[in-house]
Amino acid sequence: MSEENETENQEETAAAAPEASQAPLSEGNVSIENLRVLENIEVALSVVVGNAEIRIRDLLRLNEGSVVELDRLAGDPLDILANGTMIARGEVVMVGERFGIRFSEIVDPEKRVEGL
Repeated sequence: MSEENETENQEETAAAAPEASQAPLSEGNVSIENLRVLENIEVALSVVVGNAEIRIRDLLRLNEGSVVELDRLAGDPLDILANGTMIARGEVVMVGERFGIRFSEIVDPEKRVEGL
């Protein structure tokens, strides 16, 4: 790429996102406007009740009424995942006629980042 083309690309990038290049930086080099953009990103939140490993032979024999024992005890906190990364533990609650989850402990942010 020529030096002239590279300069044009840099100018186009700066013109396309002036708020990013001109936004005042706050603590941690992140502006409040940039954080507001992130607020609208959707993530998949899931709750893991437990896990089990079974043989394919046993999987094929499952039918209505079959029970598979999970690796958790009743009453143990459940894992709460955001896009597959554990962010917290909690318990199931009823919210009207629906299930909900009450957060009981939040995973340390440094450990959450390690999972990414």
